[in-house]
Amino acid sequence: MHEIIDFLRSLTDPPRLIQLLSTVISGWYGYATLFAIVFSETGLLVGFFLPGDSLLFTVGVVAGAGKLNIVVIVILLIIAAILGVGTGYALGRKAGPKVFERPDSRLFKREHLLRTQEFYEKHGGKTIVYAQFVPIIRTFAPFVAGVAKMPYRRFAFFNVFGSIGWVTLMTMSGYFLGEVPFIRQNFEKVVIAIVLISVAPIVIHVLKSRRQQRTMVAHQ
Repeated sequence: MHEIIDFLRSLTDPPRLIQLLSTVISGWYGYATLFAIVFSETGLLVGFFLPGDSLLFTVGVVAGAGKLNIVVIVILLIIAAILGVGTGYALGRKAGPKVFERPDSRLFKREHLLRTQEFYEKHGGKTIVYAQFVPIIRTFAPFVAGVAKMPYRRFAFFNVFGSIGWVTLMTMSGYFLGEVPFIRQNFEKVVIAIVLISVAPIVIHVLKSRRQQRTMVAHQ
């Protein structure tokens, strides 16, 4: 477990990621590994713990340092995101409500699924786009859309649009900002800030829901 955690940390640390891409996962193995991580984080229900926004930002920084081809990596990760989100949708259509009845485990929390369902019911199809920028919701939103039987053409439009926007924005931000002295000197803090900004919509949504529940109870 310690080795896995250490590996995940290395994915959001430019020097360590550069070292990995130069040794253990050099060449196309590195591109394939990054593809697999983005695919899993967006499409598999157990992938919610994988780095998403912070990984893309770090990949952009590494590409800016000349260790990755920025054009290839952006196109590759867009494809990974589109396929991952599409897989989540397919799993939702196939598994349906049965997954909602599953008990909690170390890799599965019903709370995440139920919270995503509330998010989906509020925002509809746009959830697929919004969710790309929100950790955890990003992993479960396609599945919920599949359970809700969203028409595939409509889903595919939101999927492509959201995946292109998410990967391009986060990766190119790292690519252009990675050389800024302040960013380089405070990279860990910047990554934490990215995660906090990404999680902010969930926190706001939860706080609003609790406030509404308290208001309803108070008026009963």
